[in-house]
Amino acid sequence: MASPAYRTALIVGSGAGLSASLARLLRAEGLQVALGARDIRKLDSLAAEIGALPVGMDAADRESVTAAFRLVETRLGAPDVVVYNASGRLRGPLVDLDAAAVRATLDVTAYGGFLVAQEAARRMLPKGSGAILFTGASASIKGYPQSAPFAMGKFALRGLAQSIARELAPRGIHVAHFVIDGGIRSASRPVPAHAPDSLLDPDAIARTYLHVLRQDRSAWTWEVELRPWVETF
Repeated sequence: MASPAYRTALIVGSGAGLSASLARLLRAEGLQVALGARDIRKLDSLAAEIGALPVGMDAADRESVTAAFRLVETRLGAPDVVVYNASGRLRGPLVDLDAAAVRATLDVTAYGGFLVAQEAARRMLPKGSGAILFTGASASIKGYPQSAPFAMGKFALRGLAQSIARELAPRGIHVAHFVIDGGIRSASRPVPAHAPDSLLDPDAIARTYLHVLRQDRSAWTWEVELRPWVETF
């Protein structure tokens, strides 16, 4: 039996790049789209372009997340597709890292994913349908030097996704985690002339998210790895 048609999407951690590509694609597919971010001023152009609803929210703050879901529910209907793109990045030698900054990074990258997934599931479970999608990174499966906070957060987010996929899939909610194993091209990060295929195209990534959303529930996947064909594993 095919998965139900989706109507409303909330993208948390919205901005340029992958989030914008996802927003445009989902809107083109007929979904109402809400764009969640701490600073919604940066969303003005995209929101006007596709007719999306900007929503101010701090993903690491429980009350802020709850208020954001309630606003989307009131304006567009309860979101039945929720994408978690938010993350914090902090680099440096282990002995030099500021503990408070590390905690803040984990709050955004992992704890925020929990808060958003919890609010999403509370609305999806009574209907027995919905999709919760998490954006991971190379750091989800590989801890790099001087990148401990990012690896800690992304490992935790992957564990969250795997756990709730096993819990929620039998109840009709599709949970999937996407390992983006490579850099994503953008206006500020153009593809190098000497390596034309070395960065992922955000529109191509977005199409993979859509493919997962379209999967028949008899053959759901919980994780997809994406990398340029020239990227080593």
